[in-house]
Amino acid sequence: MSKTGYGGFPAIMATALPMFMVALDHLVVTNALAQIVEAFQPTQAQLQWVVNAYVLAFAGLLLAGAALGDRFGRRRVFLLGVVLFTAASAACAMSDSIEFLIAARVLQGLGAAAVLPISLTLAVAAVPPAKRDLAVGVWGGINGLGIAAGPLIGGLVTEGIDWHWVFWINVPVGLLTIPLALLTVRESRGGDRTIDLPGTLLITGAVVVSVWTIVNVAELGWTDPAMLAASAVALLFFVLFFWWERKASEPFVPARLYRVRPFMLSNFVSLTMYFGVFGAVFFLMQYLQGPLGYSPLEAGIRTLPWTAIPMVTVPLTSLLVKRVGGGLLQAIGAGLQALALAWLAYVAAVDASYTSMIPALAIAGFGMGMVFAANPAVVVGSVPDRDHGKATGVNNTIREFGGALGVAVLTMVFTSEYAAHRGEGQAEAFVASLRDALWLGAAVVLLGALAALFIKKPAGGPAGPAAQERPAAGVALRSE
Repeated sequence: MSKTGYGGFPAIMATALPMFMVALDHLVVTNALAQIVEAFQPTQAQLQWVVNAYVLAFAGLLLAGAALGDRFGRRRVFLLGVVLFTAASAACAMSDSIEFLIAARVLQGLGAAAVLPISLTLAVAAVPPAKRDLAVGVWGGINGLGIAAGPLIGGLVTEGIDWHWVFWINVPVGLLTIPLALLTVRESRGGDRTIDLPGTLLITGAVVVSVWTIVNVAELGWTDPAMLAASAVALLFFVLFFWWERKASEPFVPARLYRVRPFMLSNFVSLTMYFGVFGAVFFLMQYLQGPLGYSPLEAGIRTLPWTAIPMVTVPLTSLLVKRVGGGLLQAIGAGLQALALAWLAYVAAVDASYTSMIPALAIAGFGMGMVFAANPAVVVGSVPDRDHGKATGVNNTIREFGGALGVAVLTMVFTSEYAAHRGEGQAEAFVASLRDALWLGAAVVLLGALAALFIKKPAGGPAGPAAQERPAAGVALRSE
């Protein structure tokens, strides 16, 4: 702990615990959908929005959350996000209608958008520069664990207790985090204190409309008039955003970030990695519970080779970032993930034995852990301190966009192939469609692995030359 009483491991845990719950809520609710159907008898469209309302609000406002933290104080906005997320979780648990549940999920997403992009910046600021890679590794490992453990925890809670507890489990974590963060986390702000309101509105609109299109295209198809109109609106927002950024005196995303190759390539790795991981987990849980006949809890337990190994891989990878280079580690990790998805596609069958899947799940765990540790380390280490908030905001937004895109595209492939194989029987058609979706996921992740090979190991120390650049005194990480 620093002389001021801030920092160290308690501060990292204070920033990582709510982020774990934010990541967990991506997939933990999927195991509760069957019970939610029994409770509220929703339409299929309403049930879809139990998941998508959270994703839409979360992904759409990640960059705005980072910008608000830079302007008004990162710890302050982070804590407000924790309070909102905790209160919204309680509201979800107490929902007495599907409409109320969907509205509460929107509020959960808003709180999550304030927590996730700022948590990494606060974790990095809590330790000396020499320990930043380890802090990033711990953060990345807990984030990855939240995503991967969602199916297991969801199955455990829904089978052992009740679907309401999928949301109640967030409340004690939030209540613990608030005093812990107040005691251990130091307030800081970004170098750019002004808020680019037009840029914020344009990029938020672009991401929200894009994600809305992605989560609906699997059901409606790209040729649907609503999808064509939404795609045109999203494209218009993106064009207007980049046009405005070129002329703005204080742009939402500084142009200098686009010129940092490790930053840009690492974001591409995030996009492709989450494309494959989210899409694969989405279908893997259906495969285990469908053709293979496991219960939600049994299916969650069988993902443990994938979910548990990152707890070991992440801290070990963090120790190697300085020595080996984050680019090579990302390339190896993404390559292992692509291999695992290809392996699962190869062994998938109606009567496949679980033991034939274990090596692939273990390889996926190693690969995912390596990327979750090395990717944020490169993103943070390749930019100056004053840009940490915006850099992590961009990275998280691209990551969420990649996950949504992966589920949508793989669902579109799956749906198309399922219709073509329907005459072979339901289980056979599912497996044939699953294989095609997994092969595509493996190919996309492999593209990320190849891109990561072009990230050079920095010559300017552990954080790289860009990170050694310091803004004028009193600009970055100004303590309150």
